[in-house]
Amino acid sequence: MSEIIFDTANVNDIDELVRLRIAYMIDDFGSITDYEKECMEKQLPDYFKRRLGKELIAFVARAEGRLVAAAYLLIIEKPANPFLPNGFDTEVLSVYTEPEYRGRGICSQLMTNMIEYAKEHKLCRIDLVATSEGYPIYKKLGFEDRVQKYIDMRMKL
Repeated sequence: MSEIIFDTANVNDIDELVRLRIAYMIDDFGSITDYEKECMEKQLPDYFKRRLGKELIAFVARAEGRLVAAAYLLIIEKPANPFLPNGFDTEVLSVYTEPEYRGRGICSQLMTNMIEYAKEHKLCRIDLVATSEGYPIYKKLGFEDRVQKYIDMRMKL
């Protein structure tokens, strides 16, 4: 396999980011409908054009002239509170490595790069929801299980 280069994505990578995001969804959900794929292919390019490099930082691994892995850091500004003294919260989205590149430490390196970025930019914390496959990697990097006094709820509209 060729050399792996780690960096952050830019607007020239949007097509590849769309491809990897859809691959992640298929991997995570088992399948997606044609309609769901069409919706993502329609919405994602404009979303990436507007948000990439601002409130969405895409940490990527490149090999063989394409992106082979990505991990998104969504930066969310909220009103300051004791846990977010400067108001900046983050959430990790869509950590995905193409199957033929798994088991080579790519995810660990992407997440290490993300953690360094967050520290350099004085972000208050990094939240994520882990799959069973990713959980040991995140624990090894220092992520802790969250215990909350609040009940996680959602309303679908």
